[in-house]
Amino acid sequence: MSDEPFITSSKRWWALGVLSIIQMMVALDVTVINLALPRAQVALHFTNANRQWLVTSYALAFGSLLLLGGRLCDLYGRRIILVFSLVGFALSSGLGGLAHTFTTLVVARAFQGGFGAFLAPAALAVLTTTFTQPKERAKAFSIFGAVGGSGAAIGLLLGGALTQYESWRWCLFINVALAVVALVGVLFFIENVRVRLHTQLDVLGMLLGSGGLFLLVYGFGHAVQTSWLSLPTWASLAGSVVSLWLFVLWQRRAPSPLLPLRLIINRTRGGSLVGLFLTSIGTFAISLFLAYYMQNQLGYTPLRTGIYFLPMVGCLALSASYASARLLAKTGPRPIVPIGMLLAMMGMILFTTLPVANDYSGHILPGLILTGLGLGLIYAPATASATAGIRPRDAGAASALVNTTQQIGGSIGTALLNTIAVSVTSRALLSDHASFARVTMLSTSRATLHGYHVAFWWAAGFFGLGALLTIGLLESGVPELEPDVVPQL
Repeated sequence: MSDEPFITSSKRWWALGVLSIIQMMVALDVTVINLALPRAQVALHFTNANRQWLVTSYALAFGSLLLLGGRLCDLYGRRIILVFSLVGFALSSGLGGLAHTFTTLVVARAFQGGFGAFLAPAALAVLTTTFTQPKERAKAFSIFGAVGGSGAAIGLLLGGALTQYESWRWCLFINVALAVVALVGVLFFIENVRVRLHTQLDVLGMLLGSGGLFLLVYGFGHAVQTSWLSLPTWASLAGSVVSLWLFVLWQRRAPSPLLPLRLIINRTRGGSLVGLFLTSIGTFAISLFLAYYMQNQLGYTPLRTGIYFLPMVGCLALSASYASARLLAKTGPRPIVPIGMLLAMMGMILFTTLPVANDYSGHILPGLILTGLGLGLIYAPATASATAGIRPRDAGAASALVNTTQQIGGSIGTALLNTIAVSVTSRALLSDHASFARVTMLSTSRATLHGYHVAFWWAAGFFGLGALLTIGLLESGVPELEPDVVPQL
């Protein structure tokens, strides 16, 4: 039984605007801090080894608390969770912007990640239960998906501008302004949707699920900092596997599961989650390697780098807003998502030809256009299909599952592709020179670029695999309401 109120048509579209602001804030916060790190490091005097913790602390809190955040939305109301999380996110961002010690900044980033873990599934859950008609749903999710998919690139642009013309601290203060605007919108346009579950929070499921996700994200993050052969890396990953397996077993028996297993047995939902997972792995190559290539190889400023990402943002918004919105309600996700995967794969292949010399229009721009068009056909339909047919009482949990899939995919992409690029670069230097004393700046640049090329080939492979899996798993048509069935394990 749900006490979900009817939301008028005008309020629905205003609510979409508010939810898009929240999605933008969460998405850009992942990358906007990256361009601020060098100047923050000078100001706060922390080492290169510690620098990674500003990214890792956010990812650990965000990834491990997503399932909990999603279920709290169902239990206590999505408007309440949004208000609580927006206030917390704003305060955390303000604390980070005012930080005068490295420890304070790390703590602030961890709290940002924690509150972001409540914001992301709450926003998606509201969108899922607000737009239920196929045509309206396709249009709403195309806008929401375009905003989310563009968030990383917009974060690079915004971070570059703020760092170059103001201060690295404004990369954190900007969240305060966005959170205040979003908070006002939530209070005016979003009702407190709450489902009467008559159940208590699954504490054991929370500990097993959050603990398993924490160890998984930590394991991949540790692999980036050290190596895949280190004991902490494998111990964390092994502990994660055990914890998540116990979590699945418990969810099958729990009276009020944190993640109802009936959510994962739908073919289209499973295919959509696979698509989002592989896309999150592949897009890491764009957000990191291409940014490093333009700044370190070509000498672009942070702001210029961000501006040069805008064609991808425009193409993503175009394909999401027009193709996805018009086709999804008619055909379902099956023809759209695989085509998007193939376009993104072609973009990655074009990036494998990046030269040492500056040639933006000839080598970078075509890849950005193809990749943007592809991502627009993936994010919106896959997200809409992964949450379609969900009963109101499970909207928060299903939304958390979508965000968790993307977060874990991003963590794997960060560790795997970065390891590949670094390993290939090291081998190229060793094979070209008998000793490091003879390594020149030009040879180092070529070796680094070769590492990027190989990583882009791997990213293309992930998108190609995504095309094959999604064409096989996704079904045509709009998903129906799922039955109350628990899979037997």
